[in-house]
Amino acid sequence: MAARVNYSVQNTLFLLNPLNYSINAKTTHFKTGINFSKNLMFPRKLRRPTFCTCAISNNDLQSSEAAETFVLTTPLYYVNAPPHMGSAYTTIAADAIARFQRLLGKKVIFVTGTDEHGEKIAASAAAAGSTPSEHCDVISQAYKTLWKDLEITHDKFIRTTDPKHEGIVKEFYSRVLAKGDIYRADYEGLYCVNCEEYKDEKELLDNNCCPTHLKPCIERKEDNYFFALSKYQKQLEENLTQNPKFVQPPFRLNEVQSWIKSGLKDFSISRASVDWGIPVPNDNKQTIYVWFDALLGYISALSAENEQPDLQTAVSSGWPASLHLIGKDILRFHAVYWPAMLMSAGVDLPKKVFGHGFLTKDGMKMGKSLGNTLEPNELVHNFGSDAVRYFFLREVEFGSDGDYSEERFINIVNAHLANTIGNLLNRTLGLLKKNCQSTLVVDSAVAAEGNALKDTIEKLVEKARIHYENLSLSSACEAVLEIGNAGNAYMDENAPWTRFKQGGAASEAAAKVSHVKFFFFQKHLQRNLVWPSFEKKEEVTQFFREEIFQS
Repeated sequence: MAARVNYSVQNTLFLLNPLNYSINAKTTHFKTGINFSKNLMFPRKLRRPTFCTCAISNNDLQSSEAAETFVLTTPLYYVNAPPHMGSAYTTIAADAIARFQRLLGKKVIFVTGTDEHGEKIAASAAAAGSTPSEHCDVISQAYKTLWKDLEITHDKFIRTTDPKHEGIVKEFYSRVLAKGDIYRADYEGLYCVNCEEYKDEKELLDNNCCPTHLKPCIERKEDNYFFALSKYQKQLEENLTQNPKFVQPPFRLNEVQSWIKSGLKDFSISRASVDWGIPVPNDNKQTIYVWFDALLGYISALSAENEQPDLQTAVSSGWPASLHLIGKDILRFHAVYWPAMLMSAGVDLPKKVFGHGFLTKDGMKMGKSLGNTLEPNELVHNFGSDAVRYFFLREVEFGSDGDYSEERFINIVNAHLANTIGNLLNRTLGLLKKNCQSTLVVDSAVAAEGNALKDTIEKLVEKARIHYENLSLSSACEAVLEIGNAGNAYMDENAPWTRFKQGGAASEAAAKVSHVKFFFFQKHLQRNLVWPSFEKKEEVTQFFREEIFQS
């Protein structure tokens, strides 16, 4: 049975998005736009695009009712300042993982949000001449806007100023208090305002500077409530012994084990000097420590919008989390403090905590004082979300530190997205349009049977799947790129353009070659390159049509 090909040639990358086609048997039309900076490509003459239609079946996917739940979280980002590339990087990676898990047929709950309490927030608001509440509204919205621009497909966005979150925090606090794990005491020590944390002198640099923020810690003495962390040292050690994959990558596990073995100290979970926070139950003169508050956002986010805040109901809505994605600077809070808190409250631990590295620019640590910050909004505006997403997933080994340079960025995007994948789709559909009137005269799946390319592609797809499951995102991108290379090699070897010119049986063979290529592109490339993300847009960027895709 013949099928009309209506894929838009200029929309190559959109077809790689496995989420924006309908998972049903209905015909789906794809029309979208992609934005790239003009300095990426050389100008070419604009030609009219080709559009296409295809049908996709969900026979191989699990029904939503039977699907396994996969809860994935980013940190709740601190709103003392607008979002930066480090925050964007974590969220891009989380989004790629969420999309992959959806492809496996799982019910994904992708949680992100903002952490909005604490001393730094109040100070930032005062410096800007606004109230803490107004400041939080502005910065939280900036995160939502950036996530939209980056095509992030989160399911939940929690703000720690949400009333439902406050209710669950207070209930959790009361449960830990009832367990006998909270007590009151004086504390005196060196405090880093930026970390919102007391520091041990042995971990500080010269002049008592914080190793993360490079600013002197201040002497502070307070009457606070403390959490009995030391009580859970043995249980934390046993958890890591019995479940060594709890902290990943493995070298992060070694860091956590070292912290625990050095001896855990109880930590303060309230602040008497901070007004902007959730009041401690039965003591309005103190507010709950920002980390004790924010970590619970992973659970409160699971509550339904109009649901009465209740810890058990939230927990039963998807907890435990399958994966916490975080930066390595907040590993201690997630791999030591958080599990102990959950043990105290009788709540299951998350299944895995993954700590990724930092980003540098041109080999140097980024900082406003150095004038080399990398602003995500500017990157997306200049190059488009897809180029930004792909570069950081492909070029940064997930878990390790990674570096950005504009020259390498442009070279990678051109070589991989335009020259390999864009070229493959352009050649395939261009031939089908020119020689087959954009019509598949045979079933492309049948045409692929017995073809050596089929075995090659299926092996690469399995390779990509394994890498995605192991969170080896760079390797997964490389495996999928190999599919594009295999497709281009197949096209070169068979030279269908020559056979079409010969006519007769040679032309029919050429059509089969093109059908096979279309089949593998539609079935495998678009479903396994989960990093590009597009929402359907009304306008197609003029330059992208001019530069890459020609029919």
